[in-house]
Amino acid sequence: MSRHRPGRRARRASASPLFTPHGTDRTSRRAARKQLAEARAKAQAAALETTGTTAAEAEMPAPLYPPAGRPGPASARGNRLRLPAHRMTTATASGAYPFLAEGGLGAEGIYIGRDVHAEGSFVFDPFALYGKVEGFTNPNILLAGVIGQGKSALAKSFALRSVAFGYRVYVPCDPKGEWTPVAAALGGTSIALGPGLPGRLNPLDAAPKPPSISEADWAGEVRKRRLLLLGSLARTVLGRDLLPMEHTALDIALDGVVRAATAAGRPPFLGDIAHTLAQPHLLDAAAGTVSGHLGDAARDLSHALRRLVHGDLAGMFDAPSTVAFDPTSPMLSIDLSRLGGSGDDTALVLAMTCASAWMEAALTDPDGGRRWIVYDEAWRLMRHPGLLQRMQAQWKLSRGLGIANLMVIHRLSDLLTAGDAGSQGRALAEGLLADCSTRIIYRQETDQIQAAATLLGLTTVETEAISHLTRGRGLWRVAGRSFVVQHLLHPTEQALFDTDARMH
Repeated sequence: MSRHRPGRRARRASASPLFTPHGTDRTSRRAARKQLAEARAKAQAAALETTGTTAAEAEMPAPLYPPAGRPGPASARGNRLRLPAHRMTTATASGAYPFLAEGGLGAEGIYIGRDVHAEGSFVFDPFALYGKVEGFTNPNILLAGVIGQGKSALAKSFALRSVAFGYRVYVPCDPKGEWTPVAAALGGTSIALGPGLPGRLNPLDAAPKPPSISEADWAGEVRKRRLLLLGSLARTVLGRDLLPMEHTALDIALDGVVRAATAAGRPPFLGDIAHTLAQPHLLDAAAGTVSGHLGDAARDLSHALRRLVHGDLAGMFDAPSTVAFDPTSPMLSIDLSRLGGSGDDTALVLAMTCASAWMEAALTDPDGGRRWIVYDEAWRLMRHPGLLQRMQAQWKLSRGLGIANLMVIHRLSDLLTAGDAGSQGRALAEGLLADCSTRIIYRQETDQIQAAATLLGLTTVETEAISHLTRGRGLWRVAGRSFVVQHLLHPTEQALFDTDARMH
């Protein structure tokens, strides 16, 4: 302990902590504590005497200042406050300063809205990001969110704004008819299919031959596409995979129908296929020595395809197409709002399968430019493996064909409805998710948050965020990077995308 001496630099008064050797008796320890208390009192008195403050002032609590800071010359303003520099690595800085925001994805792309954390504009273009962002391996997008949070508006603004970049938009299934006004606003085409409507599509139409492919190769490609379509339709109606003899029956029936239609100067129709499958003697005569009981094996196929000719889909896909496919049109949508309203999605899936086959001519054209393929209300398609297989083929070929697939669902658990764990449907649905480098998650219900976190591998912060997102605000996961984005709409877009008009 020391006291201020004149002529020397003042040192702070202090007292060392109490130390008592081991084995000291109780009386000695008590006396030592008393001496320590007296020494501390003398040290405090000496400090007060040196600084000129009173004991009452020393015991006063620190004052509280307004938010503007302490007034007067002691406010530390005007660079009078000097703090020592603190050095750290950038890895440490990212943890020490959690308020630092993502740098964004760059300025090239379609304007989406506002980055909530960075307080800046957020733009996105899967074609521009491919090859420039680490981990961005494909242009496919998954969009999920509960009803009324604005996910449909986001999908439609993608379509509307991407046309300005030279992209085209195809909607093979519009189950609610909401894309028809968008197509009309863009100068595109919308085809409405349903009982009593004039629209017709022949899914067996041959696509125009690309200049780079020979006649023989193109004929084989057209035949393969038609067989895949017939197989998908049959599997959807039968609810099972086809047997080997059923594949042979479809093969032979298609060849016979195409020969007869070519001789008559017209395209083949599904009704021709159904009629041939219903005639065992025609199949046996066409198959020759390999026929066996081919006619009997095709009985189920005949009844399956009859639904598209004489059932609830009669006339829609068994007549010449009323609209020619224009690959230069900015947008094409297939309005299927007249189908699937009874709770049975089989008719909707059959119609979408036929429409998808009809649109494949433009999708597989390598010179067709960049295109969006939008699968709205995709949760209704998850229970049909045949259609999932066709979607998976488009997902896998997206980079080579220059297409970006956008799948819109309500909940992440919708993917689990494709089948039990280990089933083919479940594997196909999970494969679609794995092939989406971009996942956009709008608010999820409380009981769905854990499933979303498990399927997407969300962090604790991301999981907490999706339960508190407001309307139009979503969590964007782009190749492992996360953004919270507020989607912004122009007043014209709000009127065009309004799905609550009847509620108002």
